[in-house]
Amino acid sequence: MIFDLLASGSKGNACLIRDEAMCVLIDCGTSKKYLLDQLSRLGVGLDEIDDVLITHDHSDHIAQIGVFRQHTVWSPVNLPVPVVHVDAERRFLLGHLSVLPIALSHDSGDTVGYIIENGREKLVYVTDTGYVKDRYLEVMRGADYIILESNHDPEQLMRTRRPRYLKMRIMSDTGHLCNEDAASVLDAVVTSRTKMIVLAHISQEANTREAALDTASEHLLRYHHDLNRSLIIAAAGQYEPIHGGNDEKVDPGTVFRSVGMERISDR
Repeated sequence: MIFDLLASGSKGNACLIRDEAMCVLIDCGTSKKYLLDQLSRLGVGLDEIDDVLITHDHSDHIAQIGVFRQHTVWSPVNLPVPVVHVDAERRFLLGHLSVLPIALSHDSGDTVGYIIENGREKLVYVTDTGYVKDRYLEVMRGADYIILESNHDPEQLMRTRRPRYLKMRIMSDTGHLCNEDAASVLDAVVTSRTKMIVLAHISQEANTREAALDTASEHLLRYHHDLNRSLIIAAAGQYEPIHGGNDEKVDPGTVFRSVGMERISDR
């Protein structure tokens, strides 16, 4: 399985997931030009995308949904294009891919994350949630690839000039995961099978990629002694694609750590 996290953050989100038989896009919230340019760089045409999965209806996740009017779009909510409705905890198939939506807690109608398996590998995609329900930790556990929100540092968020109501919304149970909460989720779901973690939807004002990495890596080192020695933890930038899966190689510009957690590259 190969994944390409094309964009991640409050200005736009999109992630392409492929194997030898299927090509699936999760969310399409960037500009049309950026999305098409990134797909072109990967050698993927619109007609090669088999299905589109939507997590929720905030504009940073569905801005280009009209581009995919002719595609099969799976969504927990109604959209301006025809959709196949998905229900949390009701598994469905996309070709040979098994897709399990899980209910998230966000201030936007029904919101889901996705757990995708192809019979050999498992990928977890969870962003835009105030918390992760305990009952989902077991089904998330042991994924090869984990893309998980690590949105903000609470102290840094409180120092921003954002209005207090917005700060409270972000920190609420229907807001976004902070670094510590993301690290706690990783502690519960990472196993020796896990090959790559991407910390996603990182706030550009209320967090830093280094702070997200520090929290996650220190937490894993403290509580895990069976980590995959080739495990990579990367921190996603808004418009800095991260590519993983099948002998993943991290771009030299990416902020990331190896499992030894020594700092390899910061920016």
